[in-house]
Amino acid sequence: MHQLSDEILTFYRQTQESKRLTKDVRGQIEFIRTQEIITRYLPEPPAVILDIGGGSGPYACWLAKAGYEVHLVDPVDLHIQQAKAASDQQPEHPIASISLGDARALRFSSASADAALLLGPLYHLIDKSERLLALSEAYRVLRNDGVMVAAGISRFASMLHSFFEGRFTDPVHRDIVQNDLETGYHRNLTKDHKFFTDAYLHRPEELRSELVEAGFQHQATLAVQGPVWLFESVKNYWSDPDQRATVLDLIRKVEAEPSILGTSAHILAVGTK
Repeated sequence: MHQLSDEILTFYRQTQESKRLTKDVRGQIEFIRTQEIITRYLPEPPAVILDIGGGSGPYACWLAKAGYEVHLVDPVDLHIQQAKAASDQQPEHPIASISLGDARALRFSSASADAALLLGPLYHLIDKSERLLALSEAYRVLRNDGVMVAAGISRFASMLHSFFEGRFTDPVHRDIVQNDLETGYHRNLTKDHKFFTDAYLHRPEELRSELVEAGFQHQATLAVQGPVWLFESVKNYWSDPDQRATVLDLIRKVEAEPSILGTSAHILAVGTK
């Protein structure tokens, strides 16, 4: 039976992932941009979508409201409780099913879904073989021509975030960043949740190659936030509707630019079966 490490499970049981996408501008940009990119590639409702590693349900609830049949799976018990509560808040458009499960061993039948979202699993599977297993499971459950959207965290995200937060005075954090850059393995040896938890950080081209190795036809690798998450000035722009639209338009213009893909904290890779 597959299970995430105790470190990862403890991190998500003790932090408020359910509020991450709404509490500040950076989270809001990630949420809006991820929704935007997903919308481009999904079939029309009422298609069947599997939200694998769907957390507390922000994307599942949004898609259910749009008329999709959404099935959420997550390995964290707290997230399952939160997703059920969120679904209950929209009784006219509930999430079709919510269950505890792992991306590497899905309970769904082969060729039973039109789309699969992996917006969390890949960066918490440290070994490549485990990531390929999760991607292969997504491939198995998709119908022919089904679409899969997978998220990765940039190899350079922790270094860039450290400059933004001014954390390099902490030698422990310097060591974490050095290891991230050298190996892609982000390991938090402290008990401080500000250093995140065990994760694998992808180079953009690496995320694409893993999709292809799992059998998918690669469609796009796109920056979610682009470089704008690194600038305090974005907070001021974001509060004005016209300036917010400009920010999103500029991110859109450079979302596929290879030379700056790695500056985005999150990257989405899209593949079809």
